[in-house]
Amino acid sequence: MAATINILPEHLANKIAAGEVVQRPESVVKELLENCIDAHASAIRIIIKDGGKSFIQIIDDGIGMGEEDASRAFLRHATSKISSYEDLEHIQTLGFRGEALASIASVAHVELKTRNGSDEAGTLLRIEGGEVKEQGKTGIPQGTTITVKNLFFSTPARRHFMKSNNTEFKHVYDVVQRIALSHPEVAIQLISDDENLLDVKASPIEERVKDLYGERFFETLVPVREQTEILSLSGYVGKPEFARKSKVDQLFFLNGRYIVSRSLNHAVFSGYEHLVEKGNFPFYLLFIELDPEKVDVNVHPSKMEVKFADEQAIYRIIMAVVRKTLGMNDLVPSLNVNQGAGDSRNATLQHAAIPRFFSPQANTIGSSFTPEQTLPPQPSSDNFPFDFEKLFSAQPSARDDHTTAPELKPQQFAHGTREGEIIEGKAIWQLHNKYILSQIRTGLMIIDQHVAHERVLYERALANFENAVPSSQQLLFPHTIQLSPGDYALASEILSPLQSLGFELKLFGKNTVVLEGVPTDVKAGSESTILQDILDEFKNNQHRVKLEARDNVAKSFACKAAVKAGDPLTEVEMRVLIDQLFATAMPYVCPHGRPVLVKVSLTELDRRFMRTS
Repeated sequence: MAATINILPEHLANKIAAGEVVQRPESVVKELLENCIDAHASAIRIIIKDGGKSFIQIIDDGIGMGEEDASRAFLRHATSKISSYEDLEHIQTLGFRGEALASIASVAHVELKTRNGSDEAGTLLRIEGGEVKEQGKTGIPQGTTITVKNLFFSTPARRHFMKSNNTEFKHVYDVVQRIALSHPEVAIQLISDDENLLDVKASPIEERVKDLYGERFFETLVPVREQTEILSLSGYVGKPEFARKSKVDQLFFLNGRYIVSRSLNHAVFSGYEHLVEKGNFPFYLLFIELDPEKVDVNVHPSKMEVKFADEQAIYRIIMAVVRKTLGMNDLVPSLNVNQGAGDSRNATLQHAAIPRFFSPQANTIGSSFTPEQTLPPQPSSDNFPFDFEKLFSAQPSARDDHTTAPELKPQQFAHGTREGEIIEGKAIWQLHNKYILSQIRTGLMIIDQHVAHERVLYERALANFENAVPSSQQLLFPHTIQLSPGDYALASEILSPLQSLGFELKLFGKNTVVLEGVPTDVKAGSESTILQDILDEFKNNQHRVKLEARDNVAKSFACKAAVKAGDPLTEVEMRVLIDQLFATAMPYVCPHGRPVLVKVSLTELDRRFMRTS
């Protein structure tokens, strides 16, 4: 029987492999720009025609190549970036696989001109479909110029998959913009169909952002900067009110490399915690610096997908830093008197709550951890080497002796917003036993007492989960509670988080439970109903959105234990509540996404009363 397995000729194998690296003009530009950066270029010029389909030229002033290196560069798996398996464990260059030039040359007409500093003359190479057609000397300044023409000329079927010139140009511009943002120290010029569309000089990152997005857009951004023992995070996130309807301009860079990660995107979005309306997406430009040995970038030929040694730790740090950054900025919505109740900006923030036993001693909500969120598929939390409090504690963990991140605590102000606006000694009022009104330096602040206290209790519940030291008050006479079979099963399922909150609960047969103690936050007189209320709220939350069990318990408890609309509060209770609210990580929204407070500016009041001074 004749053999049926064929050994493909090299030129055919190269064309097949090229499909993984070169998918469209954007791919060519990306790979060549990464080579420019690795060659330490200080200036790069990109020239394209027809969206890059017919002509791409990249000119850099990097270190260049000698004649021997120039010839080897187009061989598959030829690279100067790595030489051993160990090098893969700490990759610090953008390129390393040695596939890009071979792949591009196999499906296009390529011309290379290059010269390094030690050669008097440069090297010229012309390659068509992977075959060298010309090799010789040429005059060229130090650096490299690569011209790519007639992309996919040797694979006509691939040409049919390319889109219009405008669409292909947009993809090319995106990759140029990403390189410009990740390497602001490099001057970059982009010329498309003889039109100079981008020309930016080397500059600090803030100037580069202004150059690419404009001064007015830059004013909508909040700077991010956090250094931990695990990673360094810097960049910008957009203010919630400027979120967009699409996911454009959500950028992550890892050690200078643009990456795509659903997990990290989710971490940022979780950091906003209801500050953006459903269907809107915030801008962010974030740079992660991480030990190369703790990340694998050799996942896909595009080198945009990565695997972290500890993805859960990275996720939690990013979420906490984003939440801390937003919490330290004034994100309180302003109420314009002539706006309707359905104003979209007002609708972006959310709610919180408070019980009757406020005390200054209870004002300890400035916790260093943040709520666990429902995550996309990730490693099991059982494999996560830190617990959340210890991860964000300044002290080394008893369970884990390698790396810990520093405390991420919000700033705290006495009786005030992040700007410390509430004026000490000024009057504070309760309106209809529902809202707290207080004079601030810029006007008037209105707080929904229920949702404010709900935020306080929610974060306190999360603190109890992480500290594993529940605060409970014993009942003089235990309560025997008869539950439905479904509620009894649910109580059994969430018994551990209930006990962490401070519920001393014993399960007996025949759907009966005995309540011997309750959290200290439970209002006196509601002990017999609080458990059933929590179970009902837990089920309601399950129907609305998928939540991790502990987070759902925390939300349910906070909602049912919080002070209600209609509960009268003393002045002391209102002031303590405000202190506790602004000691939380996110005082502007409740755990369910409702706004906690709004401001009416003095300017707006003057306008409505037709005052000119």
